[in-house]
Amino acid sequence: MSVSTSENEKTIMITVDGRFDFSVHKDFRNAYKDHDSGMNYRVNLSKTEYLDSSALGMLLLLKKHAEGKVIIEKPNNEIKRVLTIANFDKVFSIE
Repeated sequence: MSVSTSENEKTIMITVDGRFDFSVHKDFRNAYKDHDSGMNYRVNLSKTEYLDSSALGMLLLLKKHAEGKVIIEKPNNEIKRVLTIANFDKVFSIE
């Protein structure tokens, strides 16, 4: 998992590599917990191979922290299907 800040320092970009499950819970939370809730957040799933229900919960916790300013980007077809089945396409912007 990697975390970076945009040049204008208004967007936090979190990239999840490999499995997005409970094993990365602490790292995922640490990626955003010390940042202002007024920031925008982008979660890049282009390198994510697997996503489970705990990852969905982590995304919801991020959304709550970020006051709704979260974009999920570049999920592969299988992960996009899981997000759609969970109706996350109605809760998040998925690009």
